[in-house]
Amino acid sequence: MNTNSSMNAITRGALEVITPEELREKLENNRKTAYIGYEPSGKVHLGHAITVKKMIDLQKAGFKIKILLADLHAYLNGKGSLEEIKEISEYNAECFRALGLSEDTEFILGSSFQTEENYTMKVYQLALSTTLTRARRSMAQITRDAEDHQVAEVIYPLMQVVDMLFLEVDLAVGGMEQRKIHMLARDNLPKLGFASPVCIHTPLLHGTDGSDKMSSSKENFIAIDDEPDIIRKKIKKSYCPPGEIEGNPILEIAHHFIFSEMDTLIIERPEKFGGNLELTQDELLKMYGNGDLHPMDLKNGVSDCLVEILEPVRNYLK
Repeated sequence: MNTNSSMNAITRGALEVITPEELREKLENNRKTAYIGYEPSGKVHLGHAITVKKMIDLQKAGFKIKILLADLHAYLNGKGSLEEIKEISEYNAECFRALGLSEDTEFILGSSFQTEENYTMKVYQLALSTTLTRARRSMAQITRDAEDHQVAEVIYPLMQVVDMLFLEVDLAVGGMEQRKIHMLARDNLPKLGFASPVCIHTPLLHGTDGSDKMSSSKENFIAIDDEPDIIRKKIKKSYCPPGEIEGNPILEIAHHFIFSEMDTLIIERPEKFGGNLELTQDELLKMYGNGDLHPMDLKNGVSDCLVEILEPVRNYLK
């Protein structure tokens, strides 16, 4: 890819790139190492898959991809014992490979470097230049809801900033819930004598219950290895109000996983209900927004297509 083609591929579907000018500069100077961190915790679901798709875009544009399996971060966020989390890490890595990351993707366990003396000293140095208020604010969309906050919540973002330094990344990817931590990194890494990474933020997928974020802890997710009958059952029960476009998880799934792969969605219906439909995304949104398509017909069409799209993933993981 030339620089313009790479820019188009990398920025496609992103909510924000900070900054496009810096991204172009890194492409032109062949500074192309990209990273994302995942807390190993339960099932890998469609919300994770959105960011994995962006890492695949970066890989196709020539970036070296580093996936941080952040076991110590998960531990600080109350996701289980380190032994349990490490076991889940192995499953998560296989899921990310199943989604299409190439064999040269580097998977790195956080605890493999996060207890080193130099790493710890950098965390201490960063702590001196970060206010308690900002550290807590940066975690607002990441930690579990609690009345009494843990000290771990302010250690977590400092570690994430230092991760970028130790992994020698040029570009960091995350959902919009990561934005405040990424901005903390951009503001503070230069104070430690290091360059700020370019940051790319992807949309958050609403949960199947209509909540702001798909999450394994909230049981409002579709896992990438769910069996077809489970996918259909989950989508059938999903939040999908008639005529509502914004915040509709079924339409979001269609946008991110169906229309990114194909031009039209086929919805099968009995003749007495109007017969089969083959719709572009614009046609689907217009028809649904006007109330001319029943939510169950939409759900059935999306279920059938998603089952087919995820078949290679299920086969890989068997």
